[in-house]
Amino acid sequence: MTRRAPRRRHWSAPERGSGTVLAVGVLGAVMLLTAVLLPLFAALVVGQAVQGAADAAALAAADTASGAVAGMPCAAADEAARLNGASVTVCTVEGLIASVTAVRGYLGFELGAQARAGPPDSPGGPAG
Repeated sequence: MTRRAPRRRHWSAPERGSGTVLAVGVLGAVMLLTAVLLPLFAALVVGQAVQGAADAAALAAADTASGAVAGMPCAAADEAARLNGASVTVCTVEGLIASVTAVRGYLGFELGAQARAGPPDSPGGPAG
């Protein structure tokens, strides 16, 4: 019995380079997906930052309204929001309860958040 050498398989001409085309296509799809999702995830981060700015502004206004800090409540809210990269669009103080709306621009859109702060035992306050 004679042994035959294993037959080599030769790729036909139309299949040459198809792996490269597939790799380029997959790479392009991944880059496109990244380009679309990255700004969306960044918008979530900016939204959380705006919420933090609104919370800080409401706390600053409530502290000022209660007399714990000297000054005007809405001016304190404006300063707290500015230090957190946002601006206050609405500031209302009823008794010791401060309500604030803060906004920040991102990619041509305005992201906003609302917050309220005051003593925990006040009627209509954050806890009640």
